[in-house]
Amino acid sequence: MSDPTIIYNWRRFDSRITTSGQPTELQLVELKKLGIEHVINLGPHTHENALQDEAASLADLGLAYIHIPVEFERPTEADFATFCSAMGDINGKPVHVHCIANLRVSAFLYRWQREIPGGDGLQAQKLMDSVWRPGGVWAAFIGDEASILLPHRFPK
Repeated sequence: MSDPTIIYNWRRFDSRITTSGQPTELQLVELKKLGIEHVINLGPHTHENALQDEAASLADLGLAYIHIPVEFERPTEADFATFCSAMGDINGKPVHVHCIANLRVSAFLYRWQREIPGGDGLQAQKLMDSVWRPGGVWAAFIGDEASILLPHRFPK
């Protein structure tokens, strides 16, 4: 099966990690068909585009679900530690990581890949740059001191 590129801001990092903005109920089924076993959601359940009960929908599909609600204006070290722990627990199994627009996710994935032994920070930066270029609190979060005072930039 080919990648479900209809999912908002869909990106494939490698053979086991995919990312996107918020999938719909039907798109969750496509993730299952793709072989995804775990879903990590960094978006808040309170967002207008969030699914009403994503945990139940994924449970019905037999997919494991981890929710780490990251406040967009305030990503924390605790959020990142929880994400790193979740990625470690998944232990190489196929995982789809999403938030509302793939902004949080691409920044978390970039930082994680930079900080884990053997990570591919360059590939993760290319993925992030294809979605956005963080400024402000997100530049600080990923360790991009040169962009802290700059506004976010989004690809055309």
